[in-house]
Parts: sequence; C-alpha cells; structure tokens
Amino acid sequence: MQLQQSFERPQLPLFDAFLASASPDALLPSPEDDQGFSELALRGAAGHCLHLLAPILRELSQNQDARWLTLVAPPASLTQAWLRDAGLNRERILLLHPRQGQSAMELAEEALKLGRSHTVISWLHPVEHSTRLRLAKAARAGNAQSLNISLG
Repeated sequence: MQLQQSFERPQLPLFDAFLASASPDALLPSPEDDQGFSELALRGAAGHCLHLLAPILRELSQNQDARWLTLVAPPASLTQAWLRDAGLNRERILLLHPRQGQSAMELAEEALKLGRSHTVISWLHPVEHSTRLRLAKAARAGNAQSLNISLG
C-alpha cells in the first residue's frame, strides 16, 4: 500500500480568527517570556522515545562549552548503561536527584542559576506557565539553557 499525500490542498484556517483579532504586538514575545526555556514532548513506547532522545542528548553531551550537561531527576530508564550505549560523553554529564523535601523543579532552577551547566534537562509534567517563566529566568541568570522533556 502506498500513501499519497497532496501538498497542494489549502490549509485549514484554524488560526485565522485568532490572528485577525490579535494585535501585532501581542504576537511578539516579551522579555519576560520563556526565552532560555525549551520543551520537547515525546509520546509512544518508552523504547522508541529513548531512541529519538539519544541523538539530542549525545549532541548536548558533546557540546564544546566547558560546562556540564545536567540531567535533573531523569526517568529510571536513563541508566548509566543506556547513556553509554547511546554514545553520550558521560564525563560531561551530571545526574542530579532531588533531596528530601526538594522538588525536581526547584533543583532544576537551582542548577540553572548556578551557571555551571550549559543545559539543564528536566522531566517535569505538566509544566505550568509560571514554571516556564521561573526556569527561563534561572536560565538567563546562569547563562544556560533549560530543556524540559515530557515523555508519555
């Protein structure tokens, strides 16, 4: 069976009403927005999600920046063996787990503020707008990048 897709069909006007009613200034990000914060959502079988995640983490672990790639409270499936098999530079990765009474969000925020990591990866779900703003602010303070990965 061959799947054929036509790229010449017109797009559905899903956002036309929104764009028509929004002022041009409303579409521009403000400095308080979540610059410094990115999010990646992967859905499906855990093995497939990890397979898709491996090249991203590998690239980040081989970053020329002298700082750490920090993983905050990674899922149990991201074992040392998986990191090795995925070809990550484990000498450049810092694994952090929250202490008693500390949330993963607070730990990620603290790691970002310190500035000893070029990228701090968290696995928070769901991420509220206020959390995005807090992580973005911490990332700017530490001259770092916050990446949240949502696995489902």
